[in-house]
Amino acid sequence: MLSTDPAGAERFRARRRRIADETPDEQVRELRQLAAEVRRTVVRMIDKAQLGHIGGDLSVTDILVTLFGRVLDVDPAQPRNPDRDRFILSKGHCAASLYATLAHCGYFPVSELSTFMAPLSALNGHPNRTKVPGVETNTGPLGHGFPVAVGCALAARLSGRSYRTYVVLGDGELQEGSNWEAAMTAAHYDLGSLTAIVDRNRLQQGAGTEETKRLEPLAEKWTSFGWEAREVDGHDHAGLLSALRPSPTGRPVAVIARTVKGKGVSFIEDRVEWHHKVPDDGQVRTALEELSR
Repeated sequence: MLSTDPAGAERFRARRRRIADETPDEQVRELRQLAAEVRRTVVRMIDKAQLGHIGGDLSVTDILVTLFGRVLDVDPAQPRNPDRDRFILSKGHCAASLYATLAHCGYFPVSELSTFMAPLSALNGHPNRTKVPGVETNTGPLGHGFPVAVGCALAARLSGRSYRTYVVLGDGELQEGSNWEAAMTAAHYDLGSLTAIVDRNRLQQGAGTEETKRLEPLAEKWTSFGWEAREVDGHDHAGLLSALRPSPTGRPVAVIARTVKGKGVSFIEDRVEWHHKVPDDGQVRTALEELSR
């Protein structure tokens, strides 16, 4: 497993303490700056590897940054603390954004990101819990991470622990039946410690979600399964912070985060062909310029 980064972990703790004392506007500004940093890092990682899923990486970044930057009760210096909150990236093909977020939050040195998808690298194309601190479970085959998250929430109850569990799903991933079995199970057991966030960028490999297998009305589907459904702009950090609060009803919460695939890079945004296309040298320069504004 990659070694944790003590200096990075201390910077993370200092940042969290600072954010906790800031005004809401200052908190959002801090999260926005971290998100821009993560997006630039993702572009460089995919450029060096010549592999990756850049569209989904860029759409999910604000969600990941909000979770790790403000919401999750975690300590990068103790990635296996039994009382930590659990986070699962069910859409595991967007590992680059998760790795960049973890590294910038001190889970391991940022320098390790240069090995993304290199032979024998710990940072392969899908997250591996035996190799990367901060990864709770191996994901990649869609429809697997959410059921594991339900198991984590049940385990918290059975062990008498108070940690919360958060899981991020792709919207195309919701075409997998295992997710709806998991949703039904979570509602049956009243797992109020569980929050599912859908990266609702409306595009999957090859086509739009509604062309492939219609998901709408998505909020009503979650509600009918016994969840509290909330819809939010997935690039609005203040909105995400509000939407990620536990439900006073004790029900599990489904946050449908409306996002733009390829967010932040004009020639990638909302383009289905950028599901896993790699930018050329000129496009990389343009992307980094746009993400630095």
